[in-house]
Amino acid sequence: MKTPDLTQGPPRSPRVRLGGYVILPRLLDKCRATLGGKHGEYNFNCPMDQRFFEFVGIGANALKAQVARGLGDGEILEWIKAQAAPRRSDAEIAAWSANQCERVPGGIKNRAFFHDLHARIAPKREDILTWFDLLDLDDYVSFGGQA
Repeated sequence: MKTPDLTQGPPRSPRVRLGGYVILPRLLDKCRATLGGKHGEYNFNCPMDQRFFEFVGIGANALKAQVARGLGDGEILEWIKAQAAPRRSDAEIAAWSANQCERVPGGIKNRAFFHDLHARIAPKREDILTWFDLLDLDDYVSFGGQA
């Protein structure tokens, strides 16, 4: 599997799904880039990644070990399905993913971080409401896009 170079471009959007899971393809890009020393400013096992790990009941290091074996996305997904505890139904995965897509910053510290970043990269954009909105925008602007 090719190592993404996250110093040259962003990982996949958090909205991209694999096996119904949002976040997973982005997490895999960051993991592969970390293993290859090409993660740039992106962090594997960040709080967003940790939400995925908590939902599937798998540790970040266990997944990282599988990725290090060179497994592709489909193989990783099959491994996750076999290891997940508890095992989740398609409906549970869909509901969790929908919830993640709509997550907004909660708590004073998270709201302050969100609003500071938003104000710095696109102060006039009124359509940036969710974490996924902000991540997609930040990825775009970080690699030369105009907000």
